[in-house]
Parts: sequence; structure tokens; C-alpha cells
Amino acid sequence: MPQFADTPRFAAIIVAAGTGSRAGQSLPKQYVRWRGKPVLRHSAETLLAAGAQPLAVAIAPDAADLAREALAGLDSIILVDGGATRRASVAAGLEALAGERPEHVLIHDAARPTLPQPVIARVLAALDDHPGAIPALPVVDTIARTKDGIMTGQEDRTALARVQTPQGFRYADILSAHRAWDGDEEPTDDAQVLRAEGKEVAVVAGDERLAKLTFAQDFAMQAPPVRTGTGFDVHALAEGEDLWLGGCKIDHDKGLAGHSDADVALHALVDAILGAIGNGDIGTHFPPSDARWKGASSGQFLQHAVSLASEAGYRVGNLDLTIICEAPKIGPHKDTMREKIAELAGIQIDAVSVKATTTEKLGFTGRGEGIAAQAAATLIREDFQ
Repeated sequence: MPQFADTPRFAAIIVAAGTGSRAGQSLPKQYVRWRGKPVLRHSAETLLAAGAQPLAVAIAPDAADLAREALAGLDSIILVDGGATRRASVAAGLEALAGERPEHVLIHDAARPTLPQPVIARVLAALDDHPGAIPALPVVDTIARTKDGIMTGQEDRTALARVQTPQGFRYADILSAHRAWDGDEEPTDDAQVLRAEGKEVAVVAGDERLAKLTFAQDFAMQAPPVRTGTGFDVHALAEGEDLWLGGCKIDHDKGLAGHSDADVALHALVDAILGAIGNGDIGTHFPPSDARWKGASSGQFLQHAVSLASEAGYRVGNLDLTIICEAPKIGPHKDTMREKIAELAGIQIDAVSVKATTTEKLGFTGRGEGIAAQAAATLIREDFQ
């Protein structure tokens, strides 16, 4: 059911035929998963929910399979082979809608996945009085004119605006304008094409959320600034084993049994970090079936988890560890553990907490059969201040 029941019937075009090479992704950016869905699907769902009927998506001729996968399950979609330029792709989309003869059409960039419904409403409403309408934001920075690295003047920013999409048009007017276009340079948007025909384009309020995904850092910046994960691990105490806890060797009559050095505290921290970035658990990366990790120091596991977090664009903010056992006493070793963990994780010691508790003689830890540890990790996006 369209959200705006009182608006004229409208169609929409999403321009998705580019390669997105500047985004540094393994796929064209419109097909990269972003916030749980392909970038393209976000705006497609929003336009359909607003009442777009039909929705033409201009794609690269060799991207049909990617587009079908990204838009699977959505109705009223028309896939159109785009052209070598943005204008050619829009023109192809407009021609594909000729048989539908909609009154209005919205033209949107796939690289703007967050599309607030109020912007759609404002653009469509402006078409009651104008043949075209664009959403735009004011320019808040000083705009300088430069030459050879020297400032030569500045522009009046009150007369400038940052143009966004979707841009709205009376369908017959924009179709005619595209068919008549013979400019020497390619237009950067469709409002330019309409104005070349002498038609007026209204400006309505845009929205900061309509940010365009262009570069690799744009994708990274959309990740949450803070992520958390938890970890829990248990190892049995056994005769004849060394006891490693928190990266430190502790004198005790028993040690922890396991494939590696069985440092239950570091294992819990590793799982907390991996959990925060959604990258499996310690067994995924260091399976006990792999002979390489027989007797291995768990410190390298923690360092690996930190490096994976860095590759995902995050640094460790703080680590909080609780060791659960009756013996040995953890208190005398806390600060040494904190220092070692901070060293392994590459963080300040005041970002590491080590606590200890008992289970009041209850359960396997209370009977001295093993040691448990639970941990929480807070990760902060690298570019977040």
C-alpha cells in the first residue's frame, strides 16, 4: 500500500549501471551488502513502499544476475540495460517507462541507500507547481576559488546548495528533454537536462541521511562507531600441566588442560573480540584438530584477534575479564595480567580490567576441577574520535 495515497501516480528510476571503482569493493558498490542488504535494495524497497509503480533499474548489461539477486522478491521491477554514461542510463530508463506513461517520475542514484520518505513527499509535492524538483542542502563551509594552489576569491555560499537525489519530474517533460539533449558535455544530473530545455526546477529541503557512498571509507564510516562482544571459556585443571592465566605463568599444583597452553582467560578475550566483529570464535581460527596449535601460546591468538579487528576497521577500546575459580588466588597476579594483556592487545593498561570471583564452592569451579573465564570487549571504529 503506497504511503502517500494522495500523490499522483509516479514511476521511479534507479541508476545502478556504474562500476563504483572508487569504492574499493570486490563488487560494484550497488551490490555490496550494507547494513544487512545490498546497497541497491535499500532505496528500491523505499521507493516501492512510497508507491513507485513501476520501478526501472538501469544496470550494466553484464550485471543482470547480481541485480536479480539483490532485488529478489520485489515486485514491479523492470531491469534496463544502462548506457556508458549516467545520462544514457537515465534515458534508457525513461524509454522503458514510455508504455506506462506515468504522470511523474523520480530518478535516484543507487549509491544513496538511505532515502527518507519525507524527502520523496516533498519532491513529489513540488511537482504540482513545477516541471522538476530537486532535494538540496545548504553549503555551510566557505567555498574558495583557487588557482595554482593560491586562493583567488570566494563564492557566496548562500547562493549555493548541495544537490541530492531523488530528483522528480513531470514524466513528459524530462523524457522530451533527454530526447532533445545535445550538450557538448555530459550533464551531472537530470535537473541540468531539464533546465537546458528552459524548464524551471524547484528546490526542496534534502536530508543529511541521503549521503552518497563513493569511497571505501564511506562504507567503513557506515559501520557502527562502537561494537561489543562477549566471550566465555572453561578448561579442566590437571596434574602435570603448567598454569597459564592472562598470559602469565602462575605457580600452582595443577595446570589447565587443552590443545594449546589452555589459557582460559585469553581464550575468553579472543572470543569477545571475534564476537564484536562477527568473525566466528577461537575454534574457527585455531581448531584443536590442527597440530600447529599444540601447546601454542594463547598470546598469539589474542594478537590475531586484534589484527582481525583492525582489518575490519576497529581498534580495541577496552577489555573486561573475570576469572572464576577457587584457587589459585588471582589478586596477587591481577596487575601483571593487565600489563601482559595490554601489551598483547596494543592498548593502555587502564583499558584492561581483570577481576576474579568464586562460586562459593559450588559446581566444577567450586570443587577445584577447572577454571572458567568470561570477558567483554569494546571495539571503537578507527576513524571515530
